[in-house]
Amino acid sequence: MSAIDLRLLVRDVPDFPKPGILFRDLTPLMRQASAWQEVVRQLAVICDRLQPDLIVGIESRGFIVGTALATDRRLGFTPVRKPGKLPGVVHGIDYSLEYGTDRLEILADGFENGPRVLIVDDLLATGGTARACSQLVQQVGGTLCGFAFVVELADLGGRAKLPDAVPVESLIIYS
Repeated sequence: MSAIDLRLLVRDVPDFPKPGILFRDLTPLMRQASAWQEVVRQLAVICDRLQPDLIVGIESRGFIVGTALATDRRLGFTPVRKPGKLPGVVHGIDYSLEYGTDRLEILADGFENGPRVLIVDDLLATGGTARACSQLVQQVGGTLCGFAFVVELADLGGRAKLPDAVPVESLIIYS
């Protein structure tokens, strides 16, 4: 058990980005160095158990979480981005959201030897983005070994959209 209650440092912002939405803001948690170190420490425990070769982070807050973890564990990091942001040959996937569609892209290189990949993001909500990211990782030749999130909004059912046989870990779960 952590001496720092991370949940206390997640700020609830009602009606953001639109009325009826309760936004879980991780900024206060990231701003407090000891709390952010605890987040990375807890993610490192997950990482050590799952033994990835590579961390993949989802745009954009997944970059913050993913690079911190990758640096701490001395692993490489690959970003998954919105269209047109990556140079070179990319693979892309269109996916559905509750309010429309979106697209993610990943660089095609760096997956030649089938690395074990841990997908990292700040938040698991409805699961569409994380599922699309997992499909991209597999498309380019990565072997998915797990997902790690700082926060999960369990009542939105995102975990159910992720592959059954792949571990999903969240540090803070709101139900």
